[in-house]
Amino acid sequence: MFLWLVVIVFVTYIVCLKCIYYRHRRHLKHGLNAFTSLESPGADIECLVVTAHPDDECMFFGPTIIRLVECNVNVHLLCLSEGNYYNHGAKRKQELFNSCAKLGIPSSRITILDHKNLPDYPKAEWRVSLVTSIIAKHLRAHIFNMVLTFDGRGVSGHSNHVAIYKAVRHLASTDQVPNDCRLLSLVTVSLLRKYVSFLELPLSWLLPSSLSCIIGSEGYRQCKAAMLCHRTQLVWFRYLYIIFSRYMFVNTFQMIPHGPKVNKMY
Repeated sequence: MFLWLVVIVFVTYIVCLKCIYYRHRRHLKHGLNAFTSLESPGADIECLVVTAHPDDECMFFGPTIIRLVECNVNVHLLCLSEGNYYNHGAKRKQELFNSCAKLGIPSSRITILDHKNLPDYPKAEWRVSLVTSIIAKHLRAHIFNMVLTFDGRGVSGHSNHVAIYKAVRHLASTDQVPNDCRLLSLVTVSLLRKYVSFLELPLSWLLPSSLSCIIGSEGYRQCKAAMLCHRTQLVWFRYLYIIFSRYMFVNTFQMIPHGPKVNKMY
């Protein structure tokens, strides 16, 4: 009897996950349309993802990039370092291009910086003023409808991630970003939520967010393939991350306010 109860609960949970996924898939394009105030879903949407190191794009933002590319959004990537902590900068740069090819970002939309004052080092405190000026310069050189980056806890707590959030928040608070450009930060979740894989999906769906992006089994394989491109980073615990991290299946974002209030986008 107990075994049957477990089976019923498990099957019900899987059905619930599939329902959430298909509902999300139906509504995301319409949500993008409302979110960016454009007339047709996904048309001419230019999205910038700002990261600190090669592998951030797939390790943390993979589901979002995959779903936006599926919706014909032009996704751009600005990576503020080559990831040269172990003197693998040249290799990691190429790994980033390979990863982005798996995710659907062409090399022409990728910018990788190698700034002496932005070292890849967890204890290095990047000057927020410098990061702010670099991002502001990039925004002035392009027209973006959306900018996605880390939140104040940086998902993994990495100080370089946090510096980017502070820079984007400063740009928002000082009106250095057009009001029609939506700024969003990737939500950092608790350690328990972070490592229960796709089982965490219903909670992410139910909790309020400005944007949520969910991928299924096919998207997961795509995200995993991107992760495997970063050969220099594939120590044993990265394989566990690929299996157990909810960031391989779902991303949720909160708005960084600077303009008119917008409704939740699915």
